Amino acid sequence: MNKLFIYFTAGCIGALANGLVIWFFGDIGITETAGVSISPDLTPDWLYPRIVWGGIWALLFILPLFKSSLLLKGSLLSLIPSIVQMLIIFPEAGKGIGGLELGTLTPVFVLFYNWIWGVMAAAAIRAAR
Repeated sequence: MNKLFIYFTAGCIGALANGLVIWFFGDIGITETAGVSISPDLTPDWLYPRIVWGGIWALLFILPLFKSSLLLKGSLLSLIPSIVQMLIIFPEAGKGIGGLELGTLTPVFVLFYNWIWGVMAAAAIRAAR
């Protein structure tokens, strides 16, 4: 139970970092310059669900993979929410496979943003040990 609590909390921390980077990139115009229409407002309604889902996704850290490298594990696990986002969530929202309706570089940003989540979650797990 203690490990699950640590993983969930670490995922929430990773998701907070992820959300702040998404907002920051949108706020200073990085995504717009890249032709990607992802520029959310930093509001509790936007951020809170991402933090909760980040905690849920981090429960994947319980899988016995790459025990010697948490950062590698976080990087690889970040691919799972990226795939779900690009192949299920974006298409269901009418944004096309990979979110390409938001811009051709959207998949690159999704992979990068979720990588931030995975690495930050891994770092938080390491710090909790």
